Amino acid sequence: MGIRDFFKKNKKDELDPLSDLSLSRLKKGYLVDYDLKTWEVLAYNYYDWTEGDISHEWQLKSGDQVVYLEMESDDEEEWSLSRKIAFGSLDSQIKKKIIETGDPPEKIVFDGVIYYMEETAGGHFYKDGQGHGREVLQWSYQDDEGRSYLGIEQWGEEEFEATTGEPVEEYQFTNILPG
Repeated sequence: MGIRDFFKKNKKDELDPLSDLSLSRLKKGYLVDYDLKTWEVLAYNYYDWTEGDISHEWQLKSGDQVVYLEMESDDEEEWSLSRKIAFGSLDSQIKKKIIETGDPPEKIVFDGVIYYMEETAGGHFYKDGQGHGREVLQWSYQDDEGRSYLGIEQWGEEEFEATTGEPVEEYQFTNILPG
């Protein structure tokens, strides 16, 4: 192989960062437009659930707003967008019930919306897609129409987080650019 062949081969093997830009391939530093704002990808995380499913999560920031874009694959890709809420803004009995019984209530009322338990899952959370993974329990709720979600995560004995969110479609996210 001559020196010219060496350079041709290396150029051909390089990936074009602008081809095949898609929502499921977002990386830290990428930019994406959603809801008339440009969002920067701050982190990529994933959950490895004990039943073998994997959920992908991207932390996005625009101005002082931070949201979490999540993709789950069952038979097809399902996308959702959520925001953290103060766990203390939920009914104070929820934490007590989880600690005493191991499970939250089947129904939660938050901001005037009634949420019903949909799914319970346990697994490991991989921050920045790396490391050994941190154990997590998650309870997922949704309203009657499936338009609003509520999530509770338990980390350790008494550390809890809560989120609210809604389903989104991939086409709502445009102008994906590498950082």
